[in-house]
Amino acid sequence: MSSSGTSSGCIERIGNGIETSIYGFFSKIGNFIGNRPKLTIALSVLLTVACGAGFTQWTTESRPEKLWVPQDTQAELETELYTEYFDSNVRFNNLLVQAKAADANVLTKEILMQAMEMHYEIQTKNSTVTIDGVEKTNTLLTLCAKGGFGCSSSSSGNSSDDSSAVCSCALTGILGQWNFDKDLLEQDDDILTTLNQNMPQDQLLSLLGKPQIDSSTGLVTAASALTLSFFLEGRLEIVNNAESDPINDAWEETVFLATAESVNNNANAESSYSKITVDYIAARSFGDEFGSAITGDLALVNISYIVVFLFLGATLGKIVCGTGSRWTMSLAALVTVGLSVGAGFGVSSLAGLFFGPVHSLLPFILIGIGVDDAFVIVNAFNRERSSVKRSSEDNATLAARSARALGRAGASITVTSATDLVA
Repeated sequence: MSSSGTSSGCIERIGNGIETSIYGFFSKIGNFIGNRPKLTIALSVLLTVACGAGFTQWTTESRPEKLWVPQDTQAELETELYTEYFDSNVRFNNLLVQAKAADANVLTKEILMQAMEMHYEIQTKNSTVTIDGVEKTNTLLTLCAKGGFGCSSSSSGNSSDDSSAVCSCALTGILGQWNFDKDLLEQDDDILTTLNQNMPQDQLLSLLGKPQIDSSTGLVTAASALTLSFFLEGRLEIVNNAESDPINDAWEETVFLATAESVNNNANAESSYSKITVDYIAARSFGDEFGSAITGDLALVNISYIVVFLFLGATLGKIVCGTGSRWTMSLAALVTVGLSVGAGFGVSSLAGLFFGPVHSLLPFILIGIGVDDAFVIVNAFNRERSSVKRSSEDNATLAARSARALGRAGASITVTSATDLVA
């Protein structure tokens, strides 16, 4: 019992000593700020600028294997070894073709001719991109991954030169049974026989949506959709720790996606694509949608800062501007948080740390912590005010109140900041 009491008293004395030390430290800072406010502001800005020098070493990182995979592990080493021998740097682009009429059969010559026309437009249309000041022109034939498994060998002797060239590309789709040649398809009087005789049925079924099989003959007679795939040779470059493929990106945007969108926009009966609609996805589609979502949220980010400012101003003092209002203090609190964020990013960059997508959440977290600390300091400042009216306080009295307030608030802020740091 005596031992327990002695232990509790020792711990209490240590705790009181730490609290007293923190109080004294922050009291001195508060006294300095109260007596030299302009110098404090100047020193804060200069310190931020000095820390901001670290932005000269600013680097970003968006590669998944660098962001989410633990570095220098056996798994990473084995992955690098595998990709060294079996690099799968291929870009996938896909079209899902359907008839505009609901539940209509796509295995008709009219539908397939329009699908072939679309495929031919994608095959022959040019894309241009400027790299290092040099403009480069490309087509599907120059960018595709080489495979040559999409065409039918039975039709190879009758193909045009363009169709023979495209057959060297890695493409999939039932149009390959006519070597992606419009003339061969137009000359075919029995497309169902061509499909059923020249393709293994499991392969044919894998390229069709909701296929229908005749129970008596076992042959495919209809389908609700067909798929066409285009594989491009990857040309990835690492630029500022981010993967970049401007050549393929340009082709996918100006040729593949533009053609797919034009098919859906041609709704009139006189258009080349009056009978079909397409759903599509390109290798760049995820990045496009993700970027659009981020851009759309930027307005909400700005609105959130305004909301925080209004909340601070309305809560810290009177809403109406004048004596007792603290709108300027609210703005100063937000600016202080901004300076802290900039200084923190600068020091982190100087230490060699990179900026990743998750780090974009930090300003929101830090503004919440900073605003909370502002409330604590202002509340302590208000509580330390004596019965003397504000108009009767001189500079020395305000400086003393600042010292007492920051000494009181400093302990709680230090403890909560320490726990936030550990977390």
